[in-house]
Amino acid sequence: MFALRGIAISSSVFFAFYSALSLVVCVAWRRVYVFGQRSSAQNCADLLFCLRTAPLVLAAAVTLVLTLPSFLLFEPRSVAEPMGPVPVVLGLCGLAVLLAGIWNAIIALLRVSRTIARWSCGARAFAGSPLNSRQSVSVLLTSAPAPPLTAAGILRPKVWLSGAAEFVLTERELQSALRHEVVHVRRRDNFRKLLLRMVVLPGMAQLDSAWREATEMAADDAAVSSAAQALDLAAAVIKLSRLAPLEPPAELTTALVHSPSACVNARVERLIAWTEPLQRPTPGYSLGLGLCAAATTLATLAVTYSTLLVKVHAATEWLVR
Repeated sequence: MFALRGIAISSSVFFAFYSALSLVVCVAWRRVYVFGQRSSAQNCADLLFCLRTAPLVLAAAVTLVLTLPSFLLFEPRSVAEPMGPVPVVLGLCGLAVLLAGIWNAIIALLRVSRTIARWSCGARAFAGSPLNSRQSVSVLLTSAPAPPLTAAGILRPKVWLSGAAEFVLTERELQSALRHEVVHVRRRDNFRKLLLRMVVLPGMAQLDSAWREATEMAADDAAVSSAAQALDLAAAVIKLSRLAPLEPPAELTTALVHSPSACVNARVERLIAWTEPLQRPTPGYSLGLGLCAAATTLATLAVTYSTLLVKVHAATEWLVR
């Protein structure tokens, strides 16, 4: 009974925080997106990703750092106090959210595994890869019906190149396009997509679309270092967008061209208008500010932890009643 009470209370607190934070994200993400567009595409993509995963991360942190320890420390092991319907219902909802997220992630992993297995049939290493060995990313040429150019895989991602893409792209265009996909691999964008599958938030399709668009633009920016390379990448995007897709893009993959036409047009316009001053790195004080904020938060938590546990246990007792 003690274990069941602990699970119900912890799951109830998790669901309460998760729901409240999800509502905040639904209301505020567009304003955050407008603010993020003033910075680089990479910062905008990272900001949207943090916002998208914040409900799950913060709710789990409150549950594991405060709620569960307070219950284990202050709750009597033997108690005859009945549990009301509120924590039971909220607890079941919290468990349903967690199980739904895990289920979504497992289904996405199974689908991408089947897709990669199908692409691997008859695939061979691309001998003409312009990428140098230091990048250590495998490029495979596949004859299977696959998107023209895409990065797939979670633990050991690879770049997959179709015969049609190899045929229509010049060497310089192919080099720029491959650099774009390598950036996705370096940033672990497919792994980030897997994490997003675990965050069950209804009505977040537009936020997910904005994040994908920002990641594509961030990869574009990181793949080019001159106006000539930007034009080569723009030409590659245009050529591959004209190829008829043999199959829809798989989940947990990052294809060079898989976005709606409006996003593709915006990317091409950015690349054509590429100028070096726009690509200069942003000031490096953001990391320092983040570390200072994290250190301050941890110090405050360490000083007030005992008091917080007492207050959290009192709040959960009120919830049970």
